[in-house]
Amino acid sequence: LLLESYCPEDFSSNPNQTHLKQLIKVFRHQFQQVKTMAAPFRSLRSSEHQCMQDFIHNTLPDILASIGGGRSVFNVMGIGSGAGEIDLEMLAQLHLKLPHAKVINKVVEPSNDMLHKYKVRVSTTPDLDYINFTWNKMTASEFEKHWQEKNPGEKMDFIHMIQMLYYVKDPEATVSFFRSLLNKDGKLLIILVKQLCNTEISQCVTTGDIKTFLDTESIPYQNYELLSQVDITMCFTEGDQVGELLLDFLTEVIEFSKNAPEDLKKGVLDLLRHPDCSKEVDGRIIFNNNLGVLVVEP
Repeated sequence: LLLESYCPEDFSSNPNQTHLKQLIKVFRHQFQQVKTMAAPFRSLRSSEHQCMQDFIHNTLPDILASIGGGRSVFNVMGIGSGAGEIDLEMLAQLHLKLPHAKVINKVVEPSNDMLHKYKVRVSTTPDLDYINFTWNKMTASEFEKHWQEKNPGEKMDFIHMIQMLYYVKDPEATVSFFRSLLNKDGKLLIILVKQLCNTEISQCVTTGDIKTFLDTESIPYQNYELLSQVDITMCFTEGDQVGELLLDFLTEVIEFSKNAPEDLKKGVLDLLRHPDCSKEVDGRIIFNNNLGVLVVEP
């Protein structure tokens, strides 16, 4: 998420940063690929996936148990579900807590490739007969319009948005809309990066931003922090294949090292190494990748 963090919108008046902003806009327009391109690499190099799994297995079950009021049908919605790995883990925990409930699971995902992978995952995962999957190939904003036209009165028990609010134009409005779909005891789960390492030139949405919005609107929520770090030492070794792949993941740009202009590349590496972003441990550079979790009430 580094280029997301690198401020597509409001750079300071520093001319070097302004120039960098223009480079990023042009560069991303030419080279950016889908956000999931480095997902397997993320699992290998970061503790992010593990910390989410820990939350799903240790904390989420009690949250899910508080929803549903003993009803026999449980309505779930995933916004930006990707290939479904995290979705199925959450649904498994739901089934353990509410074994007699049938689940209607609405999947919202704009990528054809990710939806296909999700469907393959479902077809190869045993014991999912209790779940009815509904597939929606659309963005969050497209789904909002679709929902208002087709399902204005339907309510959800559990809605999750994992690492997806970076990609909407108005995160606060998106949260407000999907929160409005909750049943009276439903929950909206949001997972985002907890904070940005450089507030001058970093503008992507964080859980801190969403918390400020929720507090302003007096919306109740629970807050959790997921500790996650990634060793980025190899990013600073010219020609290191692993480092180049990791930079692709962090910037969400394929072959970033080969294609990026030198001043953009230097700016990204300087940001990565900044003390606000990373710390040095035994000669290794460890990037702070902590996540925040918000469980929003109706």
